[in-house]
Amino acid sequence: MNKNRVVRLTKNKDSYGITFNAMASPCEVIIQSTDKQLAAKLGELIATEVWRIEDKYSRYDHSSVCSAINNHAGHSVAIDEETYLLLNFAEQCYQLSDGFFDISSGVLRKVWSFQGAQASEGNNDKFPTAEQVKQMLKNVGWRKIYFDQKQITLEKGMEIDFGGIGKEYAVDRAIILAKQLTNSPVLVNLGGDLAVTASRLNNEPWQVAIEHPGRDNNHINFADMIISLKSGALATSGDARRYLIKNGKRYGHILNAKTGWPIDQAPRSITVVAPQCIQAGILATLALLQGANAEQFLKKQEIKFWARR
Repeated sequence: MNKNRVVRLTKNKDSYGITFNAMASPCEVIIQSTDKQLAAKLGELIATEVWRIEDKYSRYDHSSVCSAINNHAGHSVAIDEETYLLLNFAEQCYQLSDGFFDISSGVLRKVWSFQGAQASEGNNDKFPTAEQVKQMLKNVGWRKIYFDQKQITLEKGMEIDFGGIGKEYAVDRAIILAKQLTNSPVLVNLGGDLAVTASRLNNEPWQVAIEHPGRDNNHINFADMIISLKSGALATSGDARRYLIKNGKRYGHILNAKTGWPIDQAPRSITVVAPQCIQAGILATLALLQGANAEQFLKKQEIKFWARR
């Protein structure tokens, strides 16, 4: 893989901004401090941790733990405690979603391709047949996976993908490291999934802009949403950039792990606030998997959320 990894530091009025790229996303850390040395140390610390998680769990990295597990399907693969805990969390998500959230469903990408704005009405070769989906579903199923604290075994033909929880996990890890290093207010934003260590100085909230999903159609009248955040985390899930269109119908990239087909009547995007980013992220995804009942699902969770259709 091409790993052109650079951490950039920018001085603002009362803070420093740290930027880098990871997990196919632009990443930003803001520390409300004028201490340049502290900001530089924080940036390197967080970027290094995010890159570590990316290297370890990316399915695109041939040397990752994820690739090792997938490449040895049919055989047991040794895992460490961190991987076990992530798999255990994936198990909880599977149970909570009644099987709709399944990290083994990533293999469906072999028959689905969501190119977003690059998709066109005539590009129907990217749209699978019912038989193709049916055949690929044979390689999906969390209950076919065996794992414990020491090892994991997939059936032949199966794969797992940590993409649905990896970035949010990285945000939470970064927040832990920031709190250990400094008492200065810090915001960590990994491609729109973010968290803060505390409110800004003088108890001022952080102002966070959430891009409207309609912007992918170049409709400039769709305004971004501004959310004030004093504590906790925020995550957004949706199909603003990953979708395809066939016969005038839009299909989002969130797939039903049971049927292998895109969820119907789901909101274009859902933003959730929760104590931890991994919680916010999974709740946003689980809500999208409810389709038309997304808002009803989130209301039952008694959390703050915004849904856009």
